[in-house]
Amino acid sequence: MLTSDTLMNPKHPVYIISKGRWESRFTSKALEKMNVPYSIVVEEQEYDTYASVINKDKILILPKKYIKNYDACTTDQGKSNGPGAARNFCWENSLENGSTSHWVMDDNIAAFGRINRNLYVHVTSGTIFKAAEDFIARYENVALAGFNYDFLAKAKTPIPAFVKNTRIYSCLLIRNNIPYRWRARYNEDTDLSLRVLKDGWCTIQFNAFIQEKATTQTMKGGNTEAFYEYEGTLNKSKMLEELHPDVAKVVWRFNRWHHHVNYSSFRDNKLKKKKGLKIKKGINNYGMKVIKIKRINKERNLKNEKI
Repeated sequence: MLTSDTLMNPKHPVYIISKGRWESRFTSKALEKMNVPYSIVVEEQEYDTYASVINKDKILILPKKYIKNYDACTTDQGKSNGPGAARNFCWENSLENGSTSHWVMDDNIAAFGRINRNLYVHVTSGTIFKAAEDFIARYENVALAGFNYDFLAKAKTPIPAFVKNTRIYSCLLIRNNIPYRWRARYNEDTDLSLRVLKDGWCTIQFNAFIQEKATTQTMKGGNTEAFYEYEGTLNKSKMLEELHPDVAKVVWRFNRWHHHVNYSSFRDNKLKKKKGLKIKKGINNYGMKVIKIKRINKERNLKNEKI
């Protein structure tokens, strides 16, 4: 477990978009364990169910105009147009509150962690969000940043602390003044990543900081019930290919349809450091330190209770 001597939280507001997951509410629980303040955006008809398990002060109701005005990039009137409308509301809400950036997260992230010196540990505070913000603040042209998935960044495999100019999924730090908004019924995160990269902006995906996200279609609620459950994944992959035929194509992998995106054409997007920036020498761990936790043998513990 990774803890910090000093309580640090993100400077920028944190939003969770959620639908049909008031019972599981993985991301909400994870952030509460870390004492990270957040707002959770839900649709009006689900307010009461969420309010029964989450502090009402944390809940924001998605205005219907965002759903009505959302560009789903399709004329097909499906069961849902995805979470993009809620994401756009988060963007506007953070702007109205004077923020220069904001975090927006999916609702199925069970935990967050850090990889350092080939060791992966869970974190118990919001320090990694603050560290990520400070790193991004060094540059004037990073549009999006975020944490990699635990199943893609392995602690025992040599990997860089971050990768630039690739897709940012599920846990995003967004610069508020970029000239974009969310669109598309499916793969809206990949679409946004590609649009900013095509215009010369940079993205940063951290391998040093990790999110533990449930695999697509493995949880009730969210996009699983909205369309994956009865549509599968072919439509979402085809939409991305239609929006970005120059870099995206539909492929069959892991027993289902996926999209494959070639990001190699964006490797020349260079990070631009802010003028006059001075970076202190040495390693700044932000007060984070590893603490060993004794694991209790559950079976033995149950036996002791019976004695």
